[in-house]
Amino acid sequence: MPKKNTGQKRKTSYWVYSVGLWTFFLAISLTLVTRFLLRSFQSIVFSFLLLLLIIFIGILFDILGTATTAASEKPFHAKASKKIFGAKKGIYLIRNADRVASFCNDVVGDISGIVSGVVAAVIIINLTLKRPNLNEIALSILLTGLVSALTVGGKAYGKTIAIRNPNHIVFFTARMLTTLDNFIFRKKKGKQKKNKEKR
Repeated sequence: MPKKNTGQKRKTSYWVYSVGLWTFFLAISLTLVTRFLLRSFQSIVFSFLLLLLIIFIGILFDILGTATTAASEKPFHAKASKKIFGAKKGIYLIRNADRVASFCNDVVGDISGIVSGVVAAVIIINLTLKRPNLNEIALSILLTGLVSALTVGGKAYGKTIAIRNPNHIVFFTARMLTTLDNFIFRKKKGKQKKNKEKR
């Protein structure tokens, strides 16, 4: 028993550290990409669309995280026995529901919140520069309220969808991930073949 507990503690510690590192690098890279896009396209309409996209990504991942914790493993075993595409990946997602939920709800959710805040701040600056007569404080309060309402409201509605249709959401995600895995695997195989031919 002590050996099992030690192994579990090590796995937990590794997961915590890896999540921390992933969050750090993802937050930096996404903030840099967002800032680059905002500088390249200084349109306020584009900035608003980017803000909505970031909020939507946060809601989408929140739905997936909630769905994995609510999904049942049994239907996926039945699908896997029939060799239905994506069933095995679905089982993997449900068995690692705590990690999937942590990554989707906490990591992606928090990052999307931070990045949406950055975008909102840039929108306020651009609006006040273009129209100096606008009240910066009032605009800041209004935009913060709008972002909060869309994020919280969207996630609340998303959670309802996730709890009602967890298996469908997990299965759809599993099929997408399996397709992506197969595509990456084929690319790797193609590169290996080319390297062998060169030799």
